[in-house]
Amino acid sequence: MAEEVREEKKGSSKKFILLIIPLLLAAIGGGGYFFLFSKKGKKEETAPAPSQVGVMMDLGAFTVNLADRDVDAYARVSVTIELSNEKVRAEVEKRLPIIKDAIIDVISSKTSSFVKTPEGRESLRLELIKRINTILFEGGVRNIYFTEFVVQTT
Repeated sequence: MAEEVREEKKGSSKKFILLIIPLLLAAIGGGGYFFLFSKKGKKEETAPAPSQVGVMMDLGAFTVNLADRDVDAYARVSVTIELSNEKVRAEVEKRLPIIKDAIIDVISSKTSSFVKTPEGRESLRLELIKRINTILFEGGVRNIYFTEFVVQTT
């Protein structure tokens, strides 16, 4: 009788293992399928990865009077723009005087206390991107980098 109980336990544990293994494999496979294919679909919907650098174009340094009323204030700002492709670069070269005038106009409308803050520089960056993109027809500016930014008040 004891042997029959042992055989039943062995038999039931074998059945249990044979039942559990396929269930575990199915769960792992289903989870892997969901994980791989759900992320792949999301990647296709998003914009290009920020690690992809666009075409860089140095516009040079700009020395402008700032809009301070009580003191004389100057800014020297070197600007590099990141473009979406070479076609946009050709358009920027054609419209370079207009773009440089717009940059001077935007920077000179700011006060020294405004551009000295990180928030002010970020706001200036966004305003310049928006302003230059209104000038361009083929594409646009992805980002603007200030490679030099000096403010002096006298």
